[in-house]
Amino acid sequence: MDTLTPAEAAQILGTSPNRVRQLLRDRKLMAVPGSGNGKIPKDFLLDGEILKHLPGLLTVLADGGFSEQEAFDWLFREDDTLPGTPVQALRDDRHTEVTRRAQALAL
Repeated sequence: MDTLTPAEAAQILGTSPNRVRQLLRDRKLMAVPGSGNGKIPKDFLLDGEILKHLPGLLTVLADGGFSEQEAFDWLFREDDTLPGTPVQALRDDRHTEVTRRAQALAL
């Protein structure tokens, strides 16, 4: 998995590293758990923006009782019925199905 530092993500998003760190704190963006917000998956960005439905999906997962690690693992877990991973489905604009599955998995 390719990752970015907050500075690299900021450059892609056309904002400051401090703004990227605020997006991480606000759960609009997620870093690799345990990386101290130092590694942001490149797959979370597309065309100079955060994936359109990622912030909402992160909220659904958190509200559903997922820990940060569980949410991260689920986002990158292969699912033959999608097919691919939930992140890839978001990148392919198949967010409705991904959100529906996240809601169904709520604890």
